[in-house]
Amino acid sequence: MIGDPVRLKTAATLVLLGLLTMLAGIGQLTFWAPSETVTASVPSDTKAAPLTVIDQKLIALHEGPVKIKIQGEGNFIVATGRPDDVEAWVGETAHNTLTGVSQDQKSLEVTAEDGEATAPTPVGSDLWVNTEEGSGELDYTWNPPAGGEWSLLVASDGTKPAPSSISMTFPNNATTPWAVPLIVLGIIIILVGAALPFVARALAARRKDNDDDAPRDGGETTALPVQSPADGADRRRTPGTEGSALRVTAVAGALVATLVGGTAVAAQAVPASNPGSPSAPAAEGGDAQPVMLESQLQRILEQVASTVDAADAAKDAAKLAPRVDMMELQVRTANYKIRSAVSAYEARMPVRATKLQSSVISTKRDWPRTVFALTQGDGNVVPQVLTLVQLSPRENYKLWGTAPLQPGTNFPSFPVPREGTAPAAADDKTGLAYSGNEALGILGEMLTTPDSPNRSKLADGQSSPYIAGALTYQAETVKNGTSANFKFTHTPVTNQTVVLRTADGGALVVGRLDFSFEGTPKAAGDKLILEDDSAVFAGGKETTTGMSLNFAESVAVYIPPAGSSDPMKLVAATRGLVGASFK
Repeated sequence: MIGDPVRLKTAATLVLLGLLTMLAGIGQLTFWAPSETVTASVPSDTKAAPLTVIDQKLIALHEGPVKIKIQGEGNFIVATGRPDDVEAWVGETAHNTLTGVSQDQKSLEVTAEDGEATAPTPVGSDLWVNTEEGSGELDYTWNPPAGGEWSLLVASDGTKPAPSSISMTFPNNATTPWAVPLIVLGIIIILVGAALPFVARALAARRKDNDDDAPRDGGETTALPVQSPADGADRRRTPGTEGSALRVTAVAGALVATLVGGTAVAAQAVPASNPGSPSAPAAEGGDAQPVMLESQLQRILEQVASTVDAADAAKDAAKLAPRVDMMELQVRTANYKIRSAVSAYEARMPVRATKLQSSVISTKRDWPRTVFALTQGDGNVVPQVLTLVQLSPRENYKLWGTAPLQPGTNFPSFPVPREGTAPAAADDKTGLAYSGNEALGILGEMLTTPDSPNRSKLADGQSSPYIAGALTYQAETVKNGTSANFKFTHTPVTNQTVVLRTADGGALVVGRLDFSFEGTPKAAGDKLILEDDSAVFAGGKETTTGMSLNFAESVAVYIPPAGSSDPMKLVAATRGLVGASFK
């Protein structure tokens, strides 16, 4: 029974090695586990700049929330925008861009771009989906506001250096791939060690039984001497016992030492991801990202409505400047002038941000950019179409036109705002029955000429409320002005025409017509008498030489897709007096 102690020693050794292996695996998940986060900071020797951009590739480098700590003097802002919007707003201004993380994951990689020393303040820009403001220090947690790619802009007021002390804490995605295999391997080794004495004893008993069954009178058995070891000790080894057990123990020990030593280091050294690896998936929808989110549009509408309300109440056109331009600025300015002299004159329909019934957001990402909104609030008898235009990245959206929906007319259906609406050039009729310019030209002709040959191209012809009203006004003017000759023209203003595709493959064209109304006396001494509103611009009510009235018309026309037999439809329209003069 000399082999029993050896077998027990081998079994104990295997159990110990199994325990060590299992503990090594557990250690990978506990005291050897890598840190849950990694923090990288902007190097202290980074040159100051008025703007700092945190690139979308850096934001998307690790999955999960990113915590950003910013320290600087005074007030500053962190603005969220699409990468191309941030780049466009930065423009030629000198700036630093945080692009990645160093190999040791302790420093943020920074690229510097020289340029203009100052920029306008980014506070209040319509490009930003949201902003965070800080004073001295800000702890900011980044979470994407929607799908797609995003960048961050950090700045003070555009004239002072942006905060230079920035650190970002990312989730550490380092893994411990050997943890579970080590635990499983340890359990297996323990089980083998625990079973070894019993298996060996069973095998020994079986060999004994075999020896007892062998013939005992068939000859002699000669025992060969075992070669003595070099040190002269007389050691004999039972075949299949101590030698093989020790070899197994040595191999297992070497394997465990390699696994424990190697993986313990690897678990802490494997980085979460390579700073040079590809960023998160591209923005949903590829290059067709809408120019804003609905939350941005709602914020912009509220600011526009508030601006117009204040100007309307004060009848002060200067108050319109921050948020109103082009035709709407001209029409409301004229309205204020008339109302200041003629108290009974009707005010323009108010602009409301409430009850946003439809939003039409373009995917045209270069400038100018245009969006439509259909709103109805207090003072809006019917919904009205608002046209908002942003001329350049550093300018905000301004209201270019308002047009009430025609009674009995439905607003066209557009793709959902998160997908955006494709634009079309005003002179492009690809996929459309008419181009935008053609549509407005046909409308202008129909308003000018009652028996227009294009009458059938626009739904309901003269029975359209606005068209019928305009033609009636012109006919009655001629009828009542027996001593004068009159001329009416409705001319499209092509540089204010915007076309956006509808969900059915058609389009909505929104634009302006200039309505000119001229009158001249038929005979010497005949007089033309103006209404009170026109007299405010002309400087008097009577003339014997002739007069000219000018109106701005805001219109929206639905164009069916190419191949459709349906006519166009006048969706929305209104006009406002903008001037009058004597000849």
